[in-house]
Amino acid sequence: MSAGYRPEGLVSGDDPERPDGDSTDTTRPTAQAPAPGPVGFGPVAWLRWTWRQLTSMRVALLLLLLLAVVALPGTFFPQRPQDPARVAQYYLDNPSLAPVLERWGLFDVFASPWFSAVYLLLFLSLVGCIVPRSLDHIKALRRPPPAAPSRFTRFPVRDAFASPVARDEAVATATTALKGYRLRRTDGADGAVTTLSAERGYTRESGNIVFHLALVGLLIAVGYGTFVHYRGQVIVVEGDTFANSQVQYDSFESGPWFDEGGLEPFRMRLDRFTSAFDEVSGQAADFRAEVTVTEPDGDEQPETIRVNHPLRTGGASVYLMGNGFAPDVTVTDAEGNVGFSGPVPFVIVDQATYDSRGVIKVPDTQVGDQIGLSGVFLPTAVVDPASDTAFSISPEPNEPLLVLDVWYGNLGLDDGVPQNVYQLDTQAMQQVRAPGPDGEDAPVRVVVAPGQTVDLPDGLGTITFNDLPRYVGLDLRYDPTLPWVLTFALLALAGLSASLFLPRRRVFVRIGQDEGGRTVVTAAALARGDDPGLERELTRVLEPLRPAVGKTDQDRMNQETGQAPDRQQDEGARRG
Repeated sequence: MSAGYRPEGLVSGDDPERPDGDSTDTTRPTAQAPAPGPVGFGPVAWLRWTWRQLTSMRVALLLLLLLAVVALPGTFFPQRPQDPARVAQYYLDNPSLAPVLERWGLFDVFASPWFSAVYLLLFLSLVGCIVPRSLDHIKALRRPPPAAPSRFTRFPVRDAFASPVARDEAVATATTALKGYRLRRTDGADGAVTTLSAERGYTRESGNIVFHLALVGLLIAVGYGTFVHYRGQVIVVEGDTFANSQVQYDSFESGPWFDEGGLEPFRMRLDRFTSAFDEVSGQAADFRAEVTVTEPDGDEQPETIRVNHPLRTGGASVYLMGNGFAPDVTVTDAEGNVGFSGPVPFVIVDQATYDSRGVIKVPDTQVGDQIGLSGVFLPTAVVDPASDTAFSISPEPNEPLLVLDVWYGNLGLDDGVPQNVYQLDTQAMQQVRAPGPDGEDAPVRVVVAPGQTVDLPDGLGTITFNDLPRYVGLDLRYDPTLPWVLTFALLALAGLSASLFLPRRRVFVRIGQDEGGRTVVTAAALARGDDPGLERELTRVLEPLRPAVGKTDQDRMNQETGQAPDRQQDEGARRG
């Protein structure tokens, strides 16, 4: 291969075929020299080299990939902002590993220093890439299309023919065919040759820039949202009312710029919760929470919350995240004094049958030790006499039953150490046990059905199963940037689609006359990248200028020879 070889159709800025000498032709790919390293060891040189590397498109793509990679731990480990209870449980299950993960910020990945560092570097890289590129694109929009090269022989897509149309008419026809292109007309010195340079597809680069600008906007919106948002979880039992105050939440987290006094003072009462299950498979079919929302002005509005259909009130979105049963019980001490009364949410451990586990803590006994009850709630209980066990066969409360172990001692509620409301701390407690059929001591279990009152063992008191209300787990989220996030995401999608599917094309048409006075048309087309429709586009532009053999002379030849039109056209095509 010779040193002066260039691919077909590509010319450089100093090529004699480029009369305008425009070396800024962005549609013709040119060999790019590798980015030079830092010259010398001065701090300025190092900073310039670092900035060039950071603002290169290659590094921007690497940072985007790295951002996705560093976000992966958030899918493997529980995140404190989303589920603080699971983080606490992880500490209990992995007491040696959890502090290490905490030190590296893996329980709050998106607020960790290393995630923030990658996030900011990506932001700087995108800004450094897009600003000069946008300025260059604006300049390109203001420049006319480049002049046509002197010869079209190097273009892969080209055509030349003699046209029966007069030269001036041919120029006007070609100009009309190039409607939608940015057009540049160049007349020869003697006026005998007219060259049309047309270019279209600037929307492709505009879409690319919009895509990158939308990514920058997306980063800004998401980043700002982390500073001003809040999110809280709360469990509400049927008949109870939740007030939008931080002390009412079971768990609450917010951004550093969020003003806690800015919570909208609305109230929400859970009137009724209903669930529907498929009779054959037992799978959940529908969950519906009917609530009454009281606005700050006292206006009450009935609303319904369903899965994936949140309630929007007070600037927040209220999502239905869970549900279960909250048996309403009353526990008395040995002298009949009420130590506890109210509904107790039980956590579902089996979604198919709604087997639920929970604890009842009775700290306010006036006589004797504090009482703790832990066990299961079975919506449709079946008792196996042989094994003395019970289990549920349906999520519907057809035969509800409470099966509880009994503990007494010190619940540890007065130690000032936070406790999990769904677990019983038995370090300072003793379980009530009694000899079983085999003579071995076994835990004494209390079985209670709705409406029953059962004595606790060892004369500790009684427990009454009053009612069976339902509860719902609600997730309230406030983030004013979500509309902006959606807008920028749609803009990014639109810009990316434009940059991928809109072609960038240049068409050159030169119209002159030969020595016999015939109109001669030469044309070529060029595209940036692969464009399978380029040849078809050039054919469309030149079609009105071609000889009308196929329209008049061809029909006359068919009549004279009596030959079928299709065959005659095929032979003409072969001769062409």
